[in-house]
Amino acid sequence: MPDPYDTRTAVHEQRLEGFGTVRILPLDPHADADVVHRWVREERAVFWGMKGLDREQVAEIYTHMAGLDTHRAFLIVKDGEPVALLQTYEPRADRVGERYEVRDGDIGVHLLLAPAGEGGARPGWSQSLLAVVTAYVLPGLGRHRIVVDPDVRNAKAIKRFLRQGFEAGPVVVLPEIDLPDVYLPEKTAQLAFLERTVVFSP
Repeated sequence: MPDPYDTRTAVHEQRLEGFGTVRILPLDPHADADVVHRWVREERAVFWGMKGLDREQVAEIYTHMAGLDTHRAFLIVKDGEPVALLQTYEPRADRVGERYEVRDGDIGVHLLLAPAGEGGARPGWSQSLLAVVTAYVLPGLGRHRIVVDPDVRNAKAIKRFLRQGFEAGPVVVLPEIDLPDVYLPEKTAQLAFLERTVVFSP
């Protein structure tokens, strides 16, 4: 079966033994809107904050993001199948930067995994996909540390990050943002950090 994404240029491609080939592609706000909307409207994605939005509103959010220099969105594809949504951001240009001491070389990450599908849970998927994301944003982009800010109630995501080597930071309250193009409600977040030296040789 042909890969519908093979015409797109990946920013990162990695083959994992026993898992498959993973490609990180810049998100196309309109072409990928159906896939992203299907994921974010599910109850499991409630912490992503887009559950009540329609397809066009989701496309508008990512169209807005595509015009920013500080925030990026990507579709992660495994062997031709979309499996995750990745967002990266500059902490100093984000509300999280108001709640911890940002270092040069930091990069923020948000990761939404696709639902498991008919086959149910897929052991090892989250670890494998996080490993690819880590390889892209740390050595790939020349960064030194990842910061994540999952909702403090999202125990599953927090556990996943800590299992991957992240170190828990403080619990912080991220302020509400209410702008013409962006609305984010107040959020109590568990910060966590992954140093490049923990995963990769100097």
